[in-house]
This record gives sequence, C-alpha cells and structure tokens, in this order.
Amino acid sequence: MAQHQLNAEGLNCPLPILKAKKALKEVPEGEILHISATDPGSVADFAAFCNQTGNVLVSSSTDGGIYKFEIRRA
Repeated sequence: MAQHQLNAEGLNCPLPILKAKKALKEVPEGEILHISATDPGSVADFAAFCNQTGNVLVSSSTDGGIYKFEIRRA
C-alpha cells in the first residue's frame, strides 16, 4: 500500500481542508492520507470535514506545534 502524504504546514484555514479534499481524490478507497499542518483550527476542521464527507479520521495528534492527521478514504 502506498503512502499518501500532504504537507499543509504554514497554511491557514481553509487551505489545509481544501488541499486535503483535492489530495483525497487521488487516494484509493480504504487507503490513508497522512496530513501535517500548523493551523490550530485544523483539529476541529478535519473532524468536521470527515463527519461531512464520510471519510474516517483514523488519528489526530500534536507534535511540537505540528498537527498530524490520518484520514482513511471512504
């Protein structure tokens, strides 16, 4: 299974979500997109995004100001 990565560091809302939406189109169903971002609002944004789109937020963590997300494409 390929690793799908999106670096959204330095981008502010709504760009991390928009870039993730576009990147997910290239991710096969059932595979995971790994996202890193620096916008604190992205934590709530990605949770809401997954609820609205049916994709699964597998994990969400913070590491030294970097927010990391794993989204499984539905």
